[in-house]
Formats: sequence, structure tokens, C-alpha cells
Amino acid sequence: MNNKKTFVDPLVDNNPITRQILGICSALAVTVKVEQALVMTLALTFVVTMSNTIISLLRNYIPSSIRIIVQLTVISTLVILIDKILQAYMYEISKSLTVFVTLIITNCIVMGRADGYAMQNNVKDSFLDGLGNGLGYGMILIAVAFFRELLGFGTILNFQILPEALKNGLMTMPPGAFIILGLIIWVQRSLTTYVEK
Repeated sequence: MNNKKTFVDPLVDNNPITRQILGICSALAVTVKVEQALVMTLALTFVVTMSNTIISLLRNYIPSSIRIIVQLTVISTLVILIDKILQAYMYEISKSLTVFVTLIITNCIVMGRADGYAMQNNVKDSFLDGLGNGLGYGMILIAVAFFRELLGFGTILNFQILPEALKNGLMTMPPGAFIILGLIIWVQRSLTTYVEK
């Protein structure tokens, strides 16, 4: 697989949320506001990119019997680092995301890429794969958050766009996230003509 395909494939054709149906919990939980989705995107992209890079660097030195423990240690360290940075520089957002940021440790996208890709590929490809998967995840998160915030609160990044009368309370609740995410998955699969086998 060439470098461009490694990076671009998870953005559309093999998106971790719309194609692989991974990371759904955070896609539903942190998408009430665009600001939260942006921060979560940056956090997960940093963790998956750096963990892929580090695991790929260490892959020839990690005994297969403890590979999952090593991967969890690397991922946990990166998550703690990003959580502390958020607490230091974005305290209010950190308070609203703290549980979800710490759950990146068990996010199946991060673990899957570390074990399924970084353990078998070189550093450059692993970096690009992590970056592509993080951004692919983030694109869907931000799209869901955009529609939820716009239709639920009438705002985008706290700027009033729609009048109060057009607000829809359903979009501020988890069923609203399911509806928006389902529509995005349907559109993406229709455009890529992907069919489940």
C-alpha cells in the first residue's frame, strides 16, 4: 500500500466509524457541541498517531506474549499526557470530556491500529495510518457535532445561527446522535457503494 493510500483510505473508503463501526460510543457521547468534538478529535488523533509510531519503532523488540501489555502502557502514557495538557490549558472542556478522554485507552480504533497495523509495518506507514484513522474518526465526530449543535441549540461554536424557535431538543440527546450518525453512514456507504457481506 502506498503512502497516499495509507493516509487517505481511512478518511473515506475505510473510515473507522462509518465502515468499520468502531469508536461509536465516543461518537455519540462527545458530539453535542462542535468544540468538544474538535478537542476529542485532536486528542484521539494525537494518541493513535503517536502510539502507532512508538509501537512500530519497538515492534521488533516486543515479545509477542506481552505485546498487548506494552501497547496498553504506551497508549495509557499518551492518554495521561494529553489529559494533563487539557487540564492545564483547556480546563472547562477537560471537565466535560475527562471520562471520554481517559477512555481513549480502551478505544478499539487505537488498540486495533497498534496491534493490527503498527506491529507489522514500518514507522512512516504506521504514522500515516494513525494520522489517517484519527482524522477519519474526527471528520465524522465533527460532522455529527455540527448538525447536533446547529439543530439542538441553534449555534455553531456558541455563535447563534438559528432562531430559538427552530431548536430541536431531540438533537441534544443520544437518540439525536444516533439519527445523525446513521444518516452519515448511509450517505457515505451510498457514495462508496459499500455493501456488507
